[in-house]
Amino acid sequence: MFLRFGPPAALLALTVPSLAQVTNPADDALKRAREDLSLDSLEHTQVSTTTVVGRPVSEYREEDRVGDYDQPLWTTQRLFPSTRIYVRPAGTMGFEFWTRVKVPKDEGKTTVENQYEVEFGLPHRFQIDIYAVTEKTGSEGELNFSEQKFEGRWAIADWGKIWMNPTLYFEYVERDLEADVLEYKLLLGDELAPGWHFGSNLVFEHEVSNELENEYELTMGIARVILDQELSLGAEMKAAAVDVHEDRGDYETSLEIGPSLRWQPNDRMHIDFAPLIGIGSDARAADIFLVIGYDF
Repeated sequence: MFLRFGPPAALLALTVPSLAQVTNPADDALKRAREDLSLDSLEHTQVSTTTVVGRPVSEYREEDRVGDYDQPLWTTQRLFPSTRIYVRPAGTMGFEFWTRVKVPKDEGKTTVENQYEVEFGLPHRFQIDIYAVTEKTGSEGELNFSEQKFEGRWAIADWGKIWMNPTLYFEYVERDLEADVLEYKLLLGDELAPGWHFGSNLVFEHEVSNELENEYELTMGIARVILDQELSLGAEMKAAAVDVHEDRGDYETSLEIGPSLRWQPNDRMHIDFAPLIGIGSDARAADIFLVIGYDF
């Protein structure tokens, strides 16, 4: 056969083996890289991962949990003038200016009380407040410095750990022309449903001298979020029974009830307004509260 096809066939036979040995340089580089990445190196390769932990958040931002006590944002500012709730977050400070107008039912003179309050949130669910109070009776009365108050609170547990988040409250009232007063409260508060906020106080006040007057109060407030972190509307109620040492058990009773509003012009400022109307022969005609607060 070789003789039949001659020199061309011989040339082709020599060329084909040499062509079979030619390889792509890129294939050689890939092969070397695979050999360098041995099983030992794979065993020591660490894969970095990120774990994201989330928790349910209300549709309302003011119900988001904040601070060391995991409390809702709405509890960090006053919601009801007549009803306190829980404590401030640790490390925070606020100032409040109060005007309270007490309108008598008969021909008595209206009293205007102004109150200046500084609040301090402390660790371990404590809070202390300091008040200075001025008072003026009637349009021609003098504006007198009438009281100073010292208040302490302690929340029993972080928010949500105990039903209604009970908080113990103590206040000493040093009065200018009247007997000093000790005041004890149990503060309760919670979210009844998304956007619905509730508070209640059980109150006992004791006059330390003179007639040794005792006052027993129950206050309640409920509010609905209208505009998140801007406007809440609701209602407040305050019921009271008062007696003195010589006539224990012979109570003067009163009931006040009315609408309540909290407006937040910005994140740091809140304005609370509650015009309460008196019901019953012993009650005032009206007890009107205006509170302007600012958080630092």
